[in-house]
Amino acid sequence: MARLAVMGQYYDTGSVLHRMDPRAKVATLTVTMFGALLVNTPLQLALATTGTLALITASRLGLGRVLGSIRSALMLLTVVGLLNLFFVRTGDVLLSAGPLAITSGGAVAAALYTCRFALVCLHGAILLMTTTPLDLSDAIESLMSPLARLGLPVSQVSMVLSLALRFVPTLSRESREILDAQAARGAAFDAGGLLQRGRALLASVVPLIAGTMRHADALSRALDARCYEVGAPRTRARARTFGAQELALVALGTLWMTALVVVGILGW
Repeated sequence: MARLAVMGQYYDTGSVLHRMDPRAKVATLTVTMFGALLVNTPLQLALATTGTLALITASRLGLGRVLGSIRSALMLLTVVGLLNLFFVRTGDVLLSAGPLAITSGGAVAAALYTCRFALVCLHGAILLMTTTPLDLSDAIESLMSPLARLGLPVSQVSMVLSLALRFVPTLSRESREILDAQAARGAAFDAGGLLQRGRALLASVVPLIAGTMRHADALSRALDARCYEVGAPRTRARARTFGAQELALVALGTLWMTALVVVGILGW
């Protein structure tokens, strides 16, 4: 049985994107995520979608797996898109039913905002699925190292980020196990109205919090057993260096961002 995709879960497909220096991936994909927020025209949307599909192809993750990892975010974006569809009243009226009306401006806003934030989520998912939590935290620590001179606790921020990323798939699996165990005991999560379903889900909050505290206690004991000290220098199992592939990724990301900006300025 294929594993369910989870946001924050690393998947090693052996692609060229997986093998790249994580600093290049963090810098490039952070820029492209901000670039996706600039999408305002159909041509910009086409360019952004093409770049996203190219990244997914290079990662060898598959579109279905990446979309599956952000399915909850896509559901939320769909709801937000429907709100824009009915509450934006600019443009010509396309459909009307009593007080509700769908206008051309509402349709464009619904499609645009949904696609824009979906692209942001996809780029974030690609970064997390092609970079291990340790590599990601090391990359962020390296990129933020100049801020350490200003007194920012860079290594502590990196450590917290690494732990958070490691806990996301763990807590996601544990929540599914809790829901499955309660469903086996007769809990009805899919029956009744919204209020009844909410009450059924509340029963899973207490064991999930207890499990989180148990994991945190085990983590603190493991760190103490390994003599972890805040700010202590760490060794690296493998030195990372920028090569031709990393430079190509940064150059392509910069070119992609420039194209989006130019198209937006020209109003195409």
